[in-house]
Amino acid sequence: MAGLELLSDEGYRVDGRRAGELRKVRARMGVFAQADGSAYLEQGNTKALAVVYGPHEMRGSRSKALHDRALVNCQYSMATFSTGERKRRPHGDRKSSEMTLHLKQTFEAAILTQLYPRSQIDIYVQILQADGGNYCACVNAATLATIDAGIPMRDYVCACSAGFIEDTPLADLNYVEEAAGGPQVALALLPKSDQIALLEMNSRLHEDHLEQVMEAASKACKDMYAVLDQVVRDHVHEVTTLLGE
Repeated sequence: MAGLELLSDEGYRVDGRRAGELRKVRARMGVFAQADGSAYLEQGNTKALAVVYGPHEMRGSRSKALHDRALVNCQYSMATFSTGERKRRPHGDRKSSEMTLHLKQTFEAAILTQLYPRSQIDIYVQILQADGGNYCACVNAATLATIDAGIPMRDYVCACSAGFIEDTPLADLNYVEEAAGGPQVALALLPKSDQIALLEMNSRLHEDHLEQVMEAASKACKDMYAVLDQVVRDHVHEVTTLLGE
């Protein structure tokens, strides 16, 4: 990484963005007919696919059923071709298990699980191409898939990363910026109420800078909300037009 300038004197990043700017986001809902809900999302060069099944009866051991709410079951995996190095165990490694747990915590905070006691909601997310911000792309794709499945949520869950490079908070980090090794925050936010569903930091950051980085991540989540909300509105419009309503 030596010699690579992550932030130019004019304030531009490696890919030409300003410090607080999101990567280009493209998304589609309803990509699989067989699932209850599905979505495909590109955040820069990071590509994620999310599929949701449920709410349905508990599968397997009924002893896992929760009498007062639905069980949220998540599975995160990375396609073997998603990175430069071929991965042998796309969903058996420690990182994937950690991401699976993060997704579960995030969506348990957002889905109105109490409406579906003794049932199960399955959320499967796969990274097809990794270029930084994998967890955030997964959350955003899974939010669209959950909405597509018609599962009620408290709010959208929007996720974005932020870092602190050369005394400047940067939003929505790509792979090059992540690999530079500075402090990074991953934030999953319910934007209307400003409630935090998940917050993770991967290295030490001086508390004087924490507020700036959190502000950058929070603003990026709200910018992401505007994009996801537009995707949902466009999808609803498309579906109603097809149904001739």
